[in-house]
Amino acid sequence: MKNTFQVSDQKTRCPWCLGFEEYIAYHDTEWGVPVWDDRVHFEFLILESAQAGLSWATILKKREGYRKAFADFDYEVVAEFPESYVQELLQDPSIIRNVLKIRAAINNAKRFMEVQKEFGSFSNYIWGFVGGKPIQNRLSSMSEAQATTKESDLLAKDLKKRGFKFLGSTTVYAHMQATGLFNDHLESCFRFSEV
Repeated sequence: MKNTFQVSDQKTRCPWCLGFEEYIAYHDTEWGVPVWDDRVHFEFLILESAQAGLSWATILKKREGYRKAFADFDYEVVAEFPESYVQELLQDPSIIRNVLKIRAAINNAKRFMEVQKEFGSFSNYIWGFVGGKPIQNRLSSMSEAQATTKESDLLAKDLKKRGFKFLGSTTVYAHMQATGLFNDHLESCFRFSEV
């Protein structure tokens, strides 16, 4: 099924982002850009785990709601969310109101800080799974894209061992793509050579 959304700049993009302006802007400015900032990694961990079973477009449309509800992705604040706030979040239509995902975000904030303490930063930890630099996949079509990799399998297994929730290999690989540990822009996409 072809997407009917038209982009006037005539740039060639990965086809998954075509559909609405925020999706294109996300693709053009964020997706695949290497992230070294722990707060950004935490943001994507929350958003990716919230996405489990849903589309990324759904989460992207609720991103501002998540930003407000989750203290601008301040993991130190999120780690201390009381049960009363969990109950408030379950009434908040600006996020995915799934109690397991909300509690997972709080749990993951605590685990995130444990990783920081052990490795100096979460960034140091996660980049270690790809040898400290982005893996450049050279995809000519979306049919070549994978849902998981050996690196995402290893990372997901290690995160689970450390007590993280809602971060299986597929979700972890989505995180690794979003935060630039893998460059999975199609080679024909104008962003492939820019990230």
